[in-house]
Amino acid sequence: GPAGSLGEPLCLMGISARVFQRSVRTLASRISPLHVYSPEHEQFRATVAAFVNREVLPNIEKWEREEALPRSLYAKAGKAGLLGLGFREEDGGVGGDPFHTIVLHQELARAGAGGLIASLMSHGISAPLVARLGTAQQKASFLSPVLAGHRIMCLAVSEPSGGSDVGSLRTVATPGPDGFVLNGEKTFITSGVQADLMVVAAAVNKSGPKNITLFIVDGSGPGITRTPLRKMGWHCSDTATIRFTDCPVTPDRVLGPVGGGFRLLLENFNMERFGLASMAVAFARVCAEEATAWAQQRQTFGKALVEHQAARHRVVDMWTSVHASDAFLHTVASSIARGDPAATPAIALLKNFATSTLHSVAHNAVLLLGGMGYVQGTKSERIYRETMVLEIGGGTTDVLKDLAAGQLGLLLTKTK
Repeated sequence: GPAGSLGEPLCLMGISARVFQRSVRTLASRISPLHVYSPEHEQFRATVAAFVNREVLPNIEKWEREEALPRSLYAKAGKAGLLGLGFREEDGGVGGDPFHTIVLHQELARAGAGGLIASLMSHGISAPLVARLGTAQQKASFLSPVLAGHRIMCLAVSEPSGGSDVGSLRTVATPGPDGFVLNGEKTFITSGVQADLMVVAAAVNKSGPKNITLFIVDGSGPGITRTPLRKMGWHCSDTATIRFTDCPVTPDRVLGPVGGGFRLLLENFNMERFGLASMAVAFARVCAEEATAWAQQRQTFGKALVEHQAARHRVVDMWTSVHASDAFLHTVASSIARGDPAATPAIALLKNFATSTLHSVAHNAVLLLGGMGYVQGTKSERIYRETMVLEIGGGTTDVLKDLAAGQLGLLLTKTK
């Protein structure tokens, strides 16, 4: 299971770290772990755990208040090999598989702040496009510095007129003698304030799926205006609306074929959704652990809270959901690792199931914590505020239900 101490905020409730860890170990030992983790995975876990203990836990509350991560954190994460996960060594990456992603999220989730993963790993939904489509020069200039943590990259797709309907993007790239000129607006862009590089989706000449093209845009270039957005959660993750006004893009910044971006974005969304599901399961476990320790320590009516049947049944229900989601997550990870086509519809189902689990578990954790669950300083309070963004990001629950229906062949007409 996740390494390191998880009990820091519980000092507010009078729960010792020793009691907390004993409670968690006792419950976690009830179900044997899936035998999918190699010594390499566990070595990576130790690396991430040390990074979290050293760099994140002492500072996460400050970053939440400042509503941004320091740029120095990216460099430290790059040096530790976190940012290169899933990328080829020749591009500056460290390799890895879906189980490494699960390990990464389990450890980063110990901070109890989804914005940490969202911003620190924001390149995870943009850089894969550069790795897959980029020329040797583009990879050297744009990908390698991002994986090293020297530059921050974001993906700019969602627009005020719609997020999931990629085929109807209104941002237009007009061809000209020196390349293209971008005009349009993107919103809800993670790392949109700090990003040095943006992978921007725009329609060449006019809207339509066949015209969607990807561009690598310099964040400091002309014609770009950024407006920070205030959010319910993910406070340490900067989010922005980005306006492009006659923004020039040279031909060497076109990523992949002109008009070929639509299908590539849809395929890219699959791994984004898997990542969101992995985050949801990791945060659900954090909530269940915190609530379990509280229920075993908190005294009400002369006995521990967990001694009351309604409370302990709530704890049991939470762990049932966590373990079920965790098993689903690992099943899909195995399918992805072996290249099974069945993984595609399963990812949509997993993302919905995992985020629904998080919503339920976080809700029950706050109820068990009572007043402490409503006070800032507990992980469950913050995670509860952040449940909805995981249900919305990468395609809302309803959108993914329709997508899965089409992928499973349930419809007479094909769902994109």
